[in-house]
Amino acid sequence: MSAPRVKPPRGRGSDPISGSALGHQPETLVAFLKLYGTLWSHGIVDQSTKELARIRNARTVDCTICKSIRFDGALEEGLTEALVDQIRDGFETSELSARQKAVLRWTDTFLSGEPAPDAAQRSEMLAFFTPAELVELTAGLALFMGFSKIAVSLGGMPESLPVNVQPTPDWPPSGG
Repeated sequence: MSAPRVKPPRGRGSDPISGSALGHQPETLVAFLKLYGTLWSHGIVDQSTKELARIRNARTVDCTICKSIRFDGALEEGLTEALVDQIRDGFETSELSARQKAVLRWTDTFLSGEPAPDAAQRSEMLAFFTPAELVELTAGLALFMGFSKIAVSLGGMPESLPVNVQPTPDWPPSGG
């Protein structure tokens, strides 16, 4: 049985996020975008690392919209499609750095439903990230997974989209 189709909201935005089913709840969408902007543009983890985790989540959850988006801040930091191509299953044998592979393993563990990462995985992550950075990255994963699952569950997405560069939420950071 396929996911129910949700009629697009009236007056929805032209960008993939506000044009999605989230547009049915404008106040929720505004709150989400504020939180998302805070995560992306006021955090301490570099944007290309967050983008790595976000795209791995998108491929795991199979969110067409999320798979197609690239945030320009991550691209400015050096994220390339050649790197994105290595985020697929089998990344362990790719040319990704040890830090990037650790992020993908952390993402996979988070998405797996396992109760918690084991001590070795926590130690590995803390070798690359401060506790505050690890909190930010993991909070990002919760947002990526939760909101991509909303989009997938409500349906109505195209089967595929071309890669679409989007402005990083709240980048450059606004005052206040």
